[in-house]
Amino acid sequence: MPDTQNNTNKPARPFVFINAAMSADGKIATIERKQTRISGSLDFDRMDELRATSDAIMVGIGTMLSDNPSLTVKSKERREKRLASGLPPNPVRIVVDSLARTPVDADIFKKGEGRRIVAVSESAPQEKAAHLAKYAEIITTGEESVDLEELLIELKNRGINRLMVEGGATLNWGLISEGLVDEIYTFIGNIIIGGRSAPTLVDGNGCISEFCRLRLISCEKLEDGIIIKWRVSPSSQAI
Repeated sequence: MPDTQNNTNKPARPFVFINAAMSADGKIATIERKQTRISGSLDFDRMDELRATSDAIMVGIGTMLSDNPSLTVKSKERREKRLASGLPPNPVRIVVDSLARTPVDADIFKKGEGRRIVAVSESAPQEKAAHLAKYAEIITTGEESVDLEELLIELKNRGINRLMVEGGATLNWGLISEGLVDEIYTFIGNIIIGGRSAPTLVDGNGCISEFCRLRLISCEKLEDGIIIKWRVSPSSQAI
């Protein structure tokens, strides 16, 4: 698997893949935007392996505020394997947070060893960004919101070559719409959540005609659901 699928005329960025679990009707959370268990223990183990083999894990501020994830590697054996390879026990944990709203008591700061990065925009209140800087590295890019392409270039410069994205729907849209995603892995569970306001895998403004095209890598049954792996077509342009 290549580390990047970049246009040779553009600065290098990490290999970026989205991993998510969704219901049979495409929802990743409830109408209250609360995470619910969609997959089982085997899929959780698969996700942990993906985390352990990534340089960094990234989420948006919506996911941080609603789910408060720690984004750590759960398996002791996998953490020890990383340490034996000269790596920290957990990948770098990144929050895309344009207005510096990440709580300083979030689990991402309290649980697990390793680097943390919060990406903010120039519109973020300076006092909030300065306070977060006591707990994480701060990357400032973009005027009103984080410039995702510039962020990825900076992450590459900081040694991040393989980036796992765990959502949510708004961040997924931002990356896909700008042509910054290489592969997408989805576990589709055997439940229906429903609700027109419940978030899907990708929200945002949506496409009218210039759709993001995917190429099927694999499809396999896991417990009572299926895992589908897609490669984003190189011919797909930023939407």
